[in-house]
Amino acid sequence: MDKVYASAAEAVKDIPSGATLMAGGFGLCGIPENLISALRDAGPTELTFVSNNAGVDDFGLGLLLQTRQVKKMISSYVGENKTFESQFLSGELEVDLVPQGTLAERIRAGGAGIPGFYTATGYGTLVGEGKDVRYFDGKPHILERGLTADFSLVKAWKADRHGNLVFRKTAQNFNSIMATAGKITIAEVEEVVEPGELDPDQIHTPGIFVQRIVHGPSYEKRIERRTTREA
Repeated sequence: MDKVYASAAEAVKDIPSGATLMAGGFGLCGIPENLISALRDAGPTELTFVSNNAGVDDFGLGLLLQTRQVKKMISSYVGENKTFESQFLSGELEVDLVPQGTLAERIRAGGAGIPGFYTATGYGTLVGEGKDVRYFDGKPHILERGLTADFSLVKAWKADRHGNLVFRKTAQNFNSIMATAGKITIAEVEEVVEPGELDPDQIHTPGIFVQRIVHGPSYEKRIERRTTREA
């Protein structure tokens, strides 16, 4: 089954207002930048995003914050985005701040069909308020629910036409687990190959989890903050 779409615009055109989405990436590494731009242009609003972070002001998910298409962020780090800060402080944007390890495990659990799990992380803090508490080995743990999404937007290095994905180095980050947790997973890739060309032992995400493939025409691959020392 050929899962390749002609463009990012074609792949995201049926995403409705009010949808819950996951967006891969860590900082600006491995973000689905072409799909995000296409979603901005498509114009759905009232979106909920599950993402490690919210991009920067003029790139990544920051583009959707600029156009006020996002109503809620479920994230673990939001420190590089002034637009995010101003919308949150003004009450425009709802934020569920989740410890990073907990966020990763909630996504992994959702993709595996696990409804919830207990963790010690966050107990006794605002993160744990209102959550069920159980004791294991004499230590308190809070219940965290698995996360799923209507759509997952991920970025991979290579894909074949059947949707099998290979990620490159640290750009795998949240992408591979998010690919399993979306009802519809849309992957943008740098290279599309024919079925059989990928080494089965090198495939990170099997095509059964991926419904749509887009060949990204170009990538900026920005760095959030370049820090160097004097020579």
